[in-house]
Amino acid sequence: MRKLRMLALTVVIVMIAAACTSDEDGDDGGQAENKGTVNIMNALEPEENAVLQGITDDLINSDADYEAEFEQVDDVAQQIQIRAEGGTLDVVLVPQPGAVQEQAASGTAVSLEDLGFDIGELESTFGEYFLSLGEFEGEHYGIPTNINLKSMVWYAKDDFEAAGYEVPTTWDELIALSDQMVSDGNTPWCVGFESGGDTGWPATDWMEDIMLGSAGTETYTQWITHDIPFTDPAVVHAGELFGDAMFGDGYVLGGAENTPATAFADAPAPLFQDPPGCFMHRQASFITAFFPEDAESGVDYDWFPLPGESQQPTLFAGELATVFSNRPEVVDFLEAFMGEEVQCAMGSEPGSSRISPNINVGPDCYADPILADASEVLTAALAGEGAAGFDASDQMPPQVGSGSFWTEMMTYMQEGPDSLGTVLENIDASWPAE
Repeated sequence: MRKLRMLALTVVIVMIAAACTSDEDGDDGGQAENKGTVNIMNALEPEENAVLQGITDDLINSDADYEAEFEQVDDVAQQIQIRAEGGTLDVVLVPQPGAVQEQAASGTAVSLEDLGFDIGELESTFGEYFLSLGEFEGEHYGIPTNINLKSMVWYAKDDFEAAGYEVPTTWDELIALSDQMVSDGNTPWCVGFESGGDTGWPATDWMEDIMLGSAGTETYTQWITHDIPFTDPAVVHAGELFGDAMFGDGYVLGGAENTPATAFADAPAPLFQDPPGCFMHRQASFITAFFPEDAESGVDYDWFPLPGESQQPTLFAGELATVFSNRPEVVDFLEAFMGEEVQCAMGSEPGSSRISPNINVGPDCYADPILADASEVLTAALAGEGAAGFDASDQMPPQVGSGSFWTEMMTYMQEGPDSLGTVLENIDASWPAE
């Protein structure tokens, strides 16, 4: 903070000096140095933040009368509160729709309607469902700017095919394949749920994917809004299916009880051993950033959709750009940032692995064929096809979605199948009163 204050003081001094020079010269030469800024705060990895800054410099800042600056912070939730109250916030890339609605309720965020956006056009660009996640009291407060597919099972392609295994298309086939692998002396799954203070979120992703594929979109939505409790038979059944995959004898490398201590980023590494330490790993599209640099897509690894029990689920997550400053340059930045040119550039940049929620951004924008395939699945989902749903825990109250749901799923892993009833009761008991 001291460095930031010193930097801010330096900038003020430079701007004053530039203004004085302009007055003395009697011309407008100081205008270029006095450009306004648009700050975009985010919780991205530093490398991805740098990639977005580079693309923005090339495609937006180079032609604008303002400077868009991406700022990566580790404690984005806390910083939103501090800086929104201080009036020093322009745009935040928010990964939780619930947080968007919270800012709308507090009165600090600016609605897209007040910014002058045509909601009908935005719905045509991003799909009505995704845009609705940032809706509060009839107005919208979030523009989708990134999306990732979660219903993905990665597998050791060359070894998988050499063993004669076939890609399953139903949940029963997935369990039968796991049994066959164990019978062959192989381990089906690599699993890791450790993520520092966020440990447990990959387990809730599993649960959400299974819930969507077994109960369907309507029941899934009722679960998110607590119209049905965590103890509802549909949720219990999803938990049992999750347990079938985790507690099957020999299914998980190291055993389910050790998954809370296995880092999610390290979990897929055994896929690439020779011979593989495991054959399958369920994780979102961004996990390729943690694959070995020399691993070749389509040769060393590939993916298939996680099969659902009754229908194919499309679980996804992403970010919503939430606005706190109603200024022309902020609106101009958002229009450019969500536009096809910038979104396509982000998709083609290997350092970002971002998939665009703009349905007009085609698969040819992606350098990685796997991301291209995932983008087509997501585009169909945003257009309303199939059982599609946004990450449930990201939409639940934080006491649950990023609290008891995470921790109790870890209890389930450590204590085994018989603990499911108590686990679900504990999560439900943590739901805040209306």
